[in-house]
Order: sequence, then C-alpha cells, then structure tokens
Amino acid sequence: MSEKAIIAMSGGVDSSVAALLMKEQGYDCIGATMKLFRNEDIGVPREHSCCSLDDVEDARSVAYKLGIPYYVFNFSDRFREEVIDRFVCAYENGRTPNPCIDCNRYLKFDKLYQRASELGCDCVATGHYARIERDETSGRYLLKKAVDADKDQSYVLYSMSQEQLAHTRFPLGAMTKPEVRRIAEAQGFVNARKHDSQDICFVQDGNYSEFIEQHTGKKYPEGDFIDTSGNILGRHRGIIHYTVGQRKGLGLAFAAPMYVCAVNAEDNTVTLGRNDELFSKKLIAKDINLISRASIYEPLRVKAKIRYRQAEQWATAVQLDGDTLEVEFDEPQRAITRGQAVVLYDGDTVVGGGTIQ
Repeated sequence: MSEKAIIAMSGGVDSSVAALLMKEQGYDCIGATMKLFRNEDIGVPREHSCCSLDDVEDARSVAYKLGIPYYVFNFSDRFREEVIDRFVCAYENGRTPNPCIDCNRYLKFDKLYQRASELGCDCVATGHYARIERDETSGRYLLKKAVDADKDQSYVLYSMSQEQLAHTRFPLGAMTKPEVRRIAEAQGFVNARKHDSQDICFVQDGNYSEFIEQHTGKKYPEGDFIDTSGNILGRHRGIIHYTVGQRKGLGLAFAAPMYVCAVNAEDNTVTLGRNDELFSKKLIAKDINLISRASIYEPLRVKAKIRYRQAEQWATAVQLDGDTLEVEFDEPQRAITRGQAVVLYDGDTVVGGGTIQ
C-alpha cells in the first residue's frame, strides 16, 4: 500500500512540481492550499476578491491535471495569531521580525501537519528548496541546504523538529529552479512561468508601518532620535517606522550618512550612528532549536548567518542554557538585528538557530 502525502500547494510553480514528483514517486497525494488571511485582516475591502484567489485557482488547475484530490483549508485565525500578531508585536517592541519563519513554524509544519495526521497522511510535502537526510550514526534527521544555492531556503526552516523532519518531504531539494520550470512547461502547468512572490504576503505594497497602523487602528507616538552618546538629534515618527541598518526615510540632514543603530521601545527612542557603529561581533539568541545535535554546551566552530540573504560567516557558538545561544563571529557583522534569526551551519547541514535578542 503506497504512502499517503498531503502536498502544500501555494499556486506557484515550485509546489506544483513538488506535487507531480511526489505522485511519480508513488505517493497517494492530496493537494491542499492554506487560506491564511481574510481581506479585512490585511486592509483589503471585504467586497474585493481575496488577493490569493488566483493562486487557489492555479493550484486547483494543477491538482485537476494531476488527478489528485484538492482542498482549501482555512487557517486564517491561526495565521493572524501566530504570524500577523507576532509581526506587529515585534515592530511595537523595536524588533524586526521574520514572518516567513513563523509561517513555516506555526502553519506549514504545525497546523497543516496536524491536518495531514487527521486525514491519515504519512507525510507533508512542500516546494521548499532544502534537503532532509537521516544520520544513521546518531539516528537524527538532518536539514541540509538545497543543491541550488541561489534558491536554498534552509534558513527559514531551522525551527523544524525531529518529528516534523521525519514526516516531511522536499522533492525539489536536489533540483535547480530552471529545471523545475522546464518540468512545469513540459507538463503544461498554467503557472510554469509564474513569477516568484517576493514581499511578505499579507503586507500590501511592502509598506510595513502603514499595515501595522491599519491593523491595530493605532497611531504610534513620536519620540527622540538620539546619537550613541544619548544626545537628542531630532524627532522620529514612531518606532514602527525604523529598523536597524536603515538609512533612508529618517527625515534629518547630517554632514555624513547616519543609520539606525538601535530601536528602544521602553523610552521610545531611535539611536542613530555612523556606519562603523553598526558593527559588532557577538549576539545572544533565545527560543533556540537544534537539529543536527541535541546540545552544544562545548564551543563549536560553525558558519552562521544573521539574515536570509547574507553570506555565512565563521563564528564560535556555545549553548549557555537550555534556551540560550551565544554566537561570536570571527569578524564584526553589520546590523545584527533583534527579532531576526541566527542560523548555524556545519558545511551543508543546519546545526540549528534561534531568535536574536
């Protein structure tokens, strides 16, 4: 009897080809699209059609072509609580969130995983570019980078548990994006040439601060711009408008370029400094998840990245307690930002990661 798999189908080309490959590998497949938000949650009038309606129809078209059952699951309440509300809360507290990590953690590999179990499925498959292998020596499941370095998504998957890794398939992990598009074209998929989504799905036009004000119905108070010595430089428009490393949109003129070095919600200040004041070597991370090993209480040489598109940098990591990591880089890193993730690598293998404090 073949294994049963639920395929997370976003309407894009990657998840469509993932569904095809799973079917070709002999899995009994079910296609599923997660409805993640209501129009009113993202500031779109109720009478407008949902902005993801085209995605649903594209996914349905591919599922029909593959001859597999297809469902739309409404996870909008969970998405609002675990992704949108976390996103807003982070900015309100002077942090810069990564909602894609939260969506993977709380929706794709939690809520959808639960639904898959209820439907008697053995695994969840997605169109992520990453690989999963089992280490026969340790018995642990390993999360590895994709073969296509430009598309690798292992950074946003670091929070996966051993249980989730054991019951997840990434059919595209050993493929390149051009190969995926060629397969989709050969199959006549309607989304073979569909552009990849770039911005955060629930933020219209990429304007984070406008979305937060619309979502909360609040106006955030002005406060002081200060320098790194505490001297007042001017007034800011509200802390939700700023993130560490930002230069544009400050509304002040200086003799030399100035950047956001810190955002402090407690005293409602935004600290500005020179570019060289953005660099530091050490960070503390909480809410950690380790994959390739159970703990790292002894200092471990790793490569680490502090944002999705950053090149990995040599560092030494050590676990301070059950939920705290200290990472010290060999060279100072620019704009280490609270709320973002630090992810540790040993070659192609994800060691683990956590949220920068």
